[in-house]
Amino acid sequence: MTWNNIVEFVPILLDGAVLTIAITLGSLVISTPLAILWLLLKRSRVKAVSTLASAIINVVRGLPMIVLLFYVYFVFPDIGIQLSSIESAIAGLAFAYSTYLAEVFRSGLESVDPGQLEAAKSLGMTRTKAMIRVVFPQAFRVALPPYSSTIVMMLKDSAIASTIAVSEITREGQLIAASTFQNMTVYTLVALFYLAMSLPMMHLTSVLERRFGRHDKN
Repeated sequence: MTWNNIVEFVPILLDGAVLTIAITLGSLVISTPLAILWLLLKRSRVKAVSTLASAIINVVRGLPMIVLLFYVYFVFPDIGIQLSSIESAIAGLAFAYSTYLAEVFRSGLESVDPGQLEAAKSLGMTRTKAMIRVVFPQAFRVALPPYSSTIVMMLKDSAIASTIAVSEITREGQLIAASTFQNMTVYTLVALFYLAMSLPMMHLTSVLERRFGRHDKN
């Protein structure tokens, strides 16, 4: 490992890191509202709707992330949906993680004592107003730490986009290593880049767990 190699490789890997962050943010923006939709469907009073939503969530969570990504990238064109590799990466990650986030949000809602909703309604609030003012803030406190942890997982899982030739940081590292044979230097730098991106988020998660965790005594 030499300094000259590091200086040469870092700008290339930095471009890949920027794309990694873009994929993560794009997936997050799509997966969060989609997760809320899954949650609403799962809690629907229509039995067929809630059963179907639960089945889809369980099936998606039971499949490897890379299989979902391949399905979006290779199968969707057969049914007339043509996506670029980056679009496929974002769509695959977003769809997969929406099911995980739906369960995070569900656990947050179920952590709130149902009696609080009834108490709010007894004070004259409508169900909607009671949910917004009483239930959702408390559910948010519980769901926020695991939600933050899921974002870190999403960042790391964005590496599977390299399997469909997306030039994120892992893919860039593979190309550099294949052409220079500087495996130790390249993959050490890749690891350091991932740590630089994920450690601050992990620290934030720890702070949120202390501040908003369900076991917070303050």
